[in-house]
Amino acid sequence: MNVFKIVFKELTQRKNQLVTSLIAVVMGIAVIVAIRSITYYSERAIALEMDALGANVLILPKGVTVDDYYRADLSNETIPETYIDDVLNSGLKGVDNLSPKLSMSALVNGRKTIVTGIRPREEFLAKPVWEMAGNIFETPVGCAAPAGAPPKNPDAVDRRTTIEVLPVDGVLLGSDISAILGLEPGASVSVNDEPFQVADVLPPSGTVDDGRVFAHLSVVQRMTGQSGRINAIEMMGCCEEISKDLIAGLNRALPDAKVVTIKQIVSTQQRTNRMMHRFSLVFLIIILAVGGVSIANYMFANVYERRREIGILVALGASRGLVQKIFILKAVLLGLVGGIGGYVAGSVLAVVLGPSMAAINVHPRFVWLLYSVAISVLLSLAASIIPVYRAVRLDPFVTLQEV
Repeated sequence: MNVFKIVFKELTQRKNQLVTSLIAVVMGIAVIVAIRSITYYSERAIALEMDALGANVLILPKGVTVDDYYRADLSNETIPETYIDDVLNSGLKGVDNLSPKLSMSALVNGRKTIVTGIRPREEFLAKPVWEMAGNIFETPVGCAAPAGAPPKNPDAVDRRTTIEVLPVDGVLLGSDISAILGLEPGASVSVNDEPFQVADVLPPSGTVDDGRVFAHLSVVQRMTGQSGRINAIEMMGCCEEISKDLIAGLNRALPDAKVVTIKQIVSTQQRTNRMMHRFSLVFLIIILAVGGVSIANYMFANVYERRREIGILVALGASRGLVQKIFILKAVLLGLVGGIGGYVAGSVLAVVLGPSMAAINVHPRFVWLLYSVAISVLLSLAASIIPVYRAVRLDPFVTLQEV
């Protein structure tokens, strides 16, 4: 007596209720997979956009506002450069990159311009918009995870090399100031009558950086007489940690500084994430209710319609364990088909709707197949507990006497 053969014949002979139950499970799983897939890639897209904006946390002197910072109107207020070590040694989670800087007003080829002292590598990592022109780094910083290794661009690699090995007598020009002064890489330029050479011209960023000149932090500290001092630290903080305890932790670690975060951008991402998570939770509850009821109804009806066959099997010597195996195997197969079908339908739905609903490209994720099958199988088994219990409790003598 082959259990699989019995189950297969049973499924092929009673198709109507089976199809109805499968549709309920497939549709429910498909909606969950579609929402979770779109949410996943939407979160990645939002995180990448936030990274492209640059730093999302600023550490400033107490008396300086964000407006002062962007105007480079920082008066004479500074903070110790050692604050960077204080943050790194604080053990705070979510600290991705710290970029210290000191800005001053200077005459660049006779034109009054903001010159900002930077640590080249840290500054470049804090400005993903600079790397967008060439996809320089294989792993972006901040909240976003890489979608895969980006295409290599030889020009981008040259820019990274140039910036990381920026000589002490070299400067980087923003795209606007480069156009105004008519300077290209390799040209000579004077900053407060000191000679420098243009190491590179940065790609347009659409920010105030386009109108600035960047030099080594140590050089600007020397020129301003502010050795060991800075007037700002830009930080790439992980979005999730910012919403938790990162800012409070920074305030505790740096009591004499002001910690400012771009709250609106972070809160917008968090609200979007929470909304999509709630939607997926709602649909999960719906599938558990609708799908569970549908499967339970199918199994109840199946037990009732098959009670004479069950009685015959038991009367012929089949154990109640065999009867139980038949119905459990049926529930598992139903869950497998429903989970796989729901994953395929949901992935197709996400791929089609992603660009129109969220303006993002969505790709199928194998991990959702595992989740889909697990949810569907567990749901089918849970909904089959009572019907299976009733099946194995049937009295063969009573069922065989029924007309």
